[in-house]
Amino acid sequence: MTRGVALGLTAVLVATAGAVAGIAARLGGNVQHIDLGGMVAEPSSAPSSTGLDDPGAGSAVTILLLGSDQRDGANAEIGGDADTMASDTVIVAHISADRQRVELVSIPRDSMVRIPACSAVDGSTSRPHDRAQFNEAFSIGWKLGGDIATAAACTWSTVQENTGVRIDHVAVVDFAGFQQMIDAIDGVDICIPTAMKDRYTGLDLGPGEQRLDGVVATQLARSRHIEGTDGSDLNRIGNQQRLLSAVLGEVLAKNVLTDVPELLSFLSAATSSLTTDGALNVQRIAGLAYSLRGLDRAQITFMTIPNGPDPADRNRVVWTDDADAVWAAMAQDLPVVPADEALPPDAGGAPEATPSTPAPPATAATTAPAAPVPAPTHTRAAGREPFTGADITATCGA
Repeated sequence: MTRGVALGLTAVLVATAGAVAGIAARLGGNVQHIDLGGMVAEPSSAPSSTGLDDPGAGSAVTILLLGSDQRDGANAEIGGDADTMASDTVIVAHISADRQRVELVSIPRDSMVRIPACSAVDGSTSRPHDRAQFNEAFSIGWKLGGDIATAAACTWSTVQENTGVRIDHVAVVDFAGFQQMIDAIDGVDICIPTAMKDRYTGLDLGPGEQRLDGVVATQLARSRHIEGTDGSDLNRIGNQQRLLSAVLGEVLAKNVLTDVPELLSFLSAATSSLTTDGALNVQRIAGLAYSLRGLDRAQITFMTIPNGPDPADRNRVVWTDDADAVWAAMAQDLPVVPADEALPPDAGGAPEATPSTPAPPATAATTAPAAPVPAPTHTRAAGREPFTGADITATCGA
């Protein structure tokens, strides 16, 4: 889940392209690759693909990030039913061609969508479903082929079928790898505005600023049944988005960006349980990430695809007309949140002047120290409202 995105953004860290290449070569053996040849259906309407032979050559990149709840091997200690295989975390990550934007759009697992016929390695196919819950796509693929490749391919096809966005790559991550990634950066700081307790995952956090280790961060990412909430997937998505934002902020702020030994430790953990399509190797990930070295937190946008209650089942959601605009913008490499719809930044300090409120020219009468301008106080509702990594998503007192 988060680990896949963090890996893609954090070799921002390397001072030279040569250092990136050297690190990538040392870590290449960590990543498992799956062959999806012939199993992914074309989107019903999508722009032509430019490929990723040269990640820095002005091509947008869209990666499907899947959080697998596989519970065998190292994941067995995390708990749950080892006989199930699902992907309850799905993020479409778009990196703009100019490398000035990263947009992470979450798809609720309870979305009602069309699942096309899916194909397995042996040539067998599943029947299409005109109306099914989104996360069934991964399960259908798993049951059809009995492998991650078929499960990922079925989800990939489903995303393209319902969005019209061409996906370039897929990355599947699991609980164990995410936990190791958090521990590799010595935990992550996050504001917990109210007590959070979930008996299903073991999460038990008091309110206030917290530093989470890998175990607790994983519990938070998985929790859906937090006491006092409605148990909706949108709440869990909000927690995941806030956690991911905190992770990226931690990595971007730490000396890991220039400290090669610390970088190696982080990337080793980040790739320890990563499964990708064959074209998304570590060298490509590192090269792509290096091209994002000038990115800051305000250029990373998180959002959930616009949705509303399903009229046929209030426990499910359907995408609204606004979702079409989001996918169309992504397909054209335009901002998924138009600038004229974005709220003022919530980062501390005075907001920058805008064309509608121009700053007055400096004169003798205006050179005296200005009165402090209150920082914006709007808090974005993660999971239900778009936000950037520089925005406030929770408050924990003074």
